[in-house]
Amino acid sequence: MLDSGWAQGERKGINELLEKNNFKVVAIICTHAHIDHIGNNAYLKEKYNCIIAMPDYEALICSSVINLKLYYSSQTLTDVKKHFGSMICKTDIMISNTQNSISIQGIKFRIFHTPGHSPAHICISTPDDVVYLGDTLISYEVMSGAKMPYAYILSEDLLSKLKLYDFKFSKYVVAHKGIYNDITQLITDNIDFYKNRASRIYDVIDGYMTMDEIMNVVTKTFNINVKNIYKYLLIERMSMSYIEYLNEIGAIVLSVDRGFLKYSKDIKEILQVQK
Repeated sequence: MLDSGWAQGERKGINELLEKNNFKVVAIICTHAHIDHIGNNAYLKEKYNCIIAMPDYEALICSSVINLKLYYSSQTLTDVKKHFGSMICKTDIMISNTQNSISIQGIKFRIFHTPGHSPAHICISTPDDVVYLGDTLISYEVMSGAKMPYAYILSEDLLSKLKLYDFKFSKYVVAHKGIYNDITQLITDNIDFYKNRASRIYDVIDGYMTMDEIMNVVTKTFNINVKNIYKYLLIERMSMSYIEYLNEIGAIVLSVDRGFLKYSKDIKEILQVQK
């Protein structure tokens, strides 16, 4: 298997598919450690005694609830265990960031390092000339409904998307609803889509604002309904990646005003505040 899916909502369908076809999982190669991609790792490992392979840093993240807490730092240990406990698993094969292939059961898979969506995200190609892109790209179907797609480090994610222009495969599989014969236009549209979202967040920054103030305007701009703390923390993580990107490219600057970290587009205004 390439990724094992989400425990809540997908496990039943995966089990039915495996049993219907009399399949046995001998190994799972994971693109990255997000709950919708490794949620069934521990379950399938226990059921089939299968091998789990994953990028080494991603494997570290999901190796214990304490390490998950480091990644989901804004949540309590109890909440991390409750919401993300299905991610915890033992990885048998660690894929280093310089490794370009992996052999399992005598079958060789090529590894392409595409960090950004997660710290050590990878793409995986199979011997039959198919490449699984994981979440390096999102499909047009997902794009049509996505208000603010996630990237852990957006600047790195955009660089990884550019790498995909050099891919030459017969089929391209995108994790969330998409199989393509050619991804050239999809790459361009993905890059434009993410940059457009960053631009829209840039546009809402008025004067110098705290992250909470930006969040308040962003949720209204994108019509995001924040019903609970968990949803708030998720949107905060997503928004922060765009704010960090805008800071990295020099579009916004940071300052401290009366003990509060604030973001602004106007360097002159910040200098005045700091006086």
